[in-house]
Amino acid sequence: MSVKQCPEILNITTVAESRLFTVESLDLCFSNGEHRTYERMQPRGNSAVMMVPVTPQGDLLLVREYAAGTQRYELGFPKGLIDQGETAEEAANRELKEEVGFGANQLIFLKEVILAPSYFSGKMSLFIARGLYPEKLEGDEPEPLEVIRWPLNQATELLSHLDFCESRSVSALLLALHHLNLTGER
Repeated sequence: MSVKQCPEILNITTVAESRLFTVESLDLCFSNGEHRTYERMQPRGNSAVMMVPVTPQGDLLLVREYAAGTQRYELGFPKGLIDQGETAEEAANRELKEEVGFGANQLIFLKEVILAPSYFSGKMSLFIARGLYPEKLEGDEPEPLEVIRWPLNQATELLSHLDFCESRSVSALLLALHHLNLTGER
């Protein structure tokens, strides 16, 4: 596969800013001489983590929480931002304790994914969380999250569940199932 030369950035203008994002307009010149203007969102904070918690009893732990983008409650895996000075593993364990009331003795890194690379550079590290033990930390959610136990042996049924449609959770599930099948840990 050949490596293409990235377009030259001629100008970057900030279009809008919020507490979460900066929206930029980029004037680009491609290697064939074509000029285009693209927009992108730059995250203002750190990267994020998402965990696929697997209990010793063979259940997945999911959370149902309100999503402002869809204006409904969505079912997905626990997730959150990496705080300043934290490693991805430390953030994963903290978020597990805040969102599902468990810590993990083992975090298995699956993959770092980019949320929407055409216009957003936000990254998320995906993990399987095993060796769960009860420990609850106070989180920053405006209301208690509903924790849902889902049998691991029925995990593929989540793919057709109406409330389980966030692409990061779908990716995490598929990567976790692939890893568990490869290692025989199901």
